Amino acid sequence: MFRKLIDHPVTFWVLLALPSVPMVMALLSGEPGADGEPVTHSLLHPTGEFSARFMIIAMILTPLVMLFPRSGFLRWLIKRRRHLGVAAFFYALLHTILYVIDMGAITAILKDFTNFGIWTGWLAFVVFVPLAVTSNDFYLRRLGPKRWKALQRWVYLAAIATLLHWMFVHNEIGPALVHFVPLAALELYRIVANQRVARPA
Repeated sequence: MFRKLIDHPVTFWVLLALPSVPMVMALLSGEPGADGEPVTHSLLHPTGEFSARFMIIAMILTPLVMLFPRSGFLRWLIKRRRHLGVAAFFYALLHTILYVIDMGAITAILKDFTNFGIWTGWLAFVVFVPLAVTSNDFYLRRLGPKRWKALQRWVYLAAIATLLHWMFVHNEIGPALVHFVPLAALELYRIVANQRVARPA
């Protein structure tokens, strides 16, 4: 019974939604953030951060399974990788909605768009949209595995754009690299390992 509960998709969706609970409560309260700024502004960073975290977790699962092939937990997670990607999109969507509300006017948004840190964020979000929409069995069958995987590889562009957005919006390299260096290291390992396997004897 307990195993069925843990393996149920709804249980995993609840876990992915947990970080949003205090965010939604803060929005409903309407009270200013800890720094005295509007709550919509205070929630920009945590929503973007969780979007990046879920995206990174989804991306590092394959190289982690290659490193630890006997890990049952990693294999359990990799079966739910698409859930992680969709969760990353929804946190990015919430992040974008809060940004639009915080800016208050389309003219302010258009003026801000010329900033490097801003348009890279928009680029990441635009790439996220088709990835999230097609992250299901229907589009996997419709596109076929080859084209579907080719489309999903655009997540690498989203990851690069997210990194640049994080670094240039906050003018902080350290926190961004803490999240993205492990991803880069594991992806490099995956590439090298695959090349060794493909190399003729």
